[in-house]
Amino acid sequence: MTARGLIVAAPASGSGKTLVTLALLRHLARRGVRAASVKVGPDYIDPGFHAAASGRACLNLDTWAMRPQTVSALAAQAARGVDVVIGEGVMGLFDGAPGGGGATADVAAHTGWPVVLVVDVRGMAASVAALVRGFAAHRADVPVVGLIFNRVGGPGHARTLKEACRPLGLPVLGCIPRDPALALPARHLGLVPASEHATLGPFFERAAAILTAHVDVEALVALARPLVGDGAARDTPIPLPPLGQRIAVARDDAFAFAYPFVLDGWRAAGAEVMPFSPLADEAPDEDADAVYLPG
Repeated sequence: MTARGLIVAAPASGSGKTLVTLALLRHLARRGVRAASVKVGPDYIDPGFHAAASGRACLNLDTWAMRPQTVSALAAQAARGVDVVIGEGVMGLFDGAPGGGGATADVAAHTGWPVVLVVDVRGMAASVAALVRGFAAHRADVPVVGLIFNRVGGPGHARTLKEACRPLGLPVLGCIPRDPALALPARHLGLVPASEHATLGPFFERAAAILTAHVDVEALVALARPLVGDGAARDTPIPLPPLGQRIAVARDDAFAFAYPFVLDGWRAAGAEVMPFSPLADEAPDEDADAVYLPG
């Protein structure tokens, strides 16, 4: 049976969706729940954190770069053999490529997985209701089913936020307090990669403890829904036309980002993938028909 899934999204980058996702994955792993994760868009840093928190590889779902059949196959692959799939959005819920496509909302609509919106409420009180109303009503095919308020100033602030959103009929799953210790180091392209952190374990444990203290995790997970459309029936890799019979692929710290489904698809089509490391001064195999240099 295909696992249910949900997507943790936000109105904008920096709202706390990565924190909530990592804390949730670590909490579920501690409880013995088989939780897989997916990340929207061409991101290799967040998936590394997901894997470190959950103990399972994270898949990317990118409706701009991938064919619909590929997105369906990867979503089904993520949902196979687990209890729940936790997706993390990219940027704001409706932010994507300039010409359209690639937004978290597009992945939610394609998979049928509902959205839990993480809202940074610093400097905001009753106005949060207008923001939430707009996001919830913007696309009928993208259901926003729950709210988590992040960086809440205190109990009084939390009460005001909940009261303001009561008429919307959306459950407020929790209010996470402001805590500088929950910040992950960042640089110009986003978070610092997980491999460069020496103390991720304690961070995950602290984040999970704070999440469970302030968020109704059982109610959150209960909002997950089954995968819809052709993804529900498609659970095998889609062969991709390879660059050649033998493909030399650069794989090291400088060439770290390649969608696994691309390499798996080439292998499924019968190609041989031969890794090499430019950083180690290795040359591509001289028998290679093509050389692939990922990001």
